[in-house]
Amino acid sequence: MRKLFFLILFSASIISAQDVADSLLIQGWNPTGVVGVNLSQIAFKDWTQGGSNALAYTLFSNFGVIYFDNPWKWRTNLKAAYGRTKLEDQGYRTTDNEFYFESILTRKIGWPVDPYFALTIRSSLTKGYDYKSDPAVQIVDFFDPGYVSQALGFQYSHGEIFSSRLGVALQQTFANKFAAAYTDDIETTDKIEDFKFDTGIESVTEVKYNFYDNMTYLSFLRLFSRFNSLDVWDVRWDNTIAAKVNNYITVNFNVVLVHEISQSRKTQIKEAINIGFAYSLF
Repeated sequence: MRKLFFLILFSASIISAQDVADSLLIQGWNPTGVVGVNLSQIAFKDWTQGGSNALAYTLFSNFGVIYFDNPWKWRTNLKAAYGRTKLEDQGYRTTDNEFYFESILTRKIGWPVDPYFALTIRSSLTKGYDYKSDPAVQIVDFFDPGYVSQALGFQYSHGEIFSSRLGVALQQTFANKFAAAYTDDIETTDKIEDFKFDTGIESVTEVKYNFYDNMTYLSFLRLFSRFNSLDVWDVRWDNTIAAKVNNYITVNFNVVLVHEISQSRKTQIKEAINIGFAYSLF
């Protein structure tokens, strides 16, 4: 009996949009850019122990720029990820689908905290489906829904290790085809709204901690609560432990927790272990 087992695994590393200490910046523009690719394949022929052929890929990019002109700092980051998986005859399924833009302006005023203004845009990159149904049902698309938020408040930073900001926030939610699920006001039964406006409190905390020469813990926690329901909080907590093998390959363990009742009453969890390949453009 002839057996064939072939396995290739390249997974894009999870890059967090961490801040950079002022001492490491030059006056003017400081660009960064990372691209990564995932390719995972497993194939069987006459394999007596069972198994299914599978193919998966993910494309990942993370671009950022910091403009530094003391006492001003303007940090902008754009992250996108798109991935699909094919298992035997089930066809391709989307596994990664994210677009995230963030721009933060801060000014040092000689206090332990610095005032800031932040703009954030979140969306799916393309069509997304619920595969629990047969056939699969589309539930999202690019900017359907889309979230835009602006926040004004104060930020505390301790080098590259820790930063936390708290401010008053405005959040706009846009939808089109899926407005009934994301933007509709249940109190108005005669129409379906495709726009929702919220005011509230936003908190964002970032941690970057190097605990070995080649290992780093990255954490990003965002909390948002509306003024008319301060007992309800939207939560997104992204945690990554990254072990650097060389300049191009990183092993990552990533856990993302999302609790946002406008999307689902249940707490969403995504976990992944990756061997990451990434290339720095800047």
